[in-house]
Amino acid sequence: MALILPVNGILPSFGDRAWLAPNSTIVGDVVMGNDCSVWFNAVIRGDVNSIRIGNQVNIQDGAVIHCTYQRSITVLGDRVSVGHNAIVHGCHVGNDVLIGMGAIVMDEVEIPDNVLIAAGAVVLEREKCESGYIYAGTPAKKVKELSLETFKEYIGRIANNYMMYADWFR
Repeated sequence: MALILPVNGILPSFGDRAWLAPNSTIVGDVVMGNDCSVWFNAVIRGDVNSIRIGNQVNIQDGAVIHCTYQRSITVLGDRVSVGHNAIVHGCHVGNDVLIGMGAIVMDEVEIPDNVLIAAGAVVLEREKCESGYIYAGTPAKKVKELSLETFKEYIGRIANNYMMYADWFR
């Protein structure tokens, strides 16, 4: 069973059909939408500020979602995939976004809809990404434009697959 803990009397809440890996950790002021999954060894810490997660979001193995005390909350839109061992910290992420494996997204970053953050990329504090692009490197820079259809197909496929994978464990 996942470790779910209140912080200062605030307990995480989950939408319908959430699947939480038995060794995932979700604490404090976390509100998660429908059809989300939190995978093995992932940590979502709403202890020092709030975290809001949309629908059909998957937080993959070893990922960390956190925020900054008295400074920045974390918001993830719908159909966001947070790759294995990624760190997402005190930022706003729109809909249909992929944050690749091992990527780091820092405080006060703004990622709009339809963005792909490549594996291993580091998006520096206060960066404002542009919709329709892949960002890669350290620090992350725009490297390629993608069509809206490509985003919908690629990101949608990942979100749907993770809902299917979660069903395997239910």
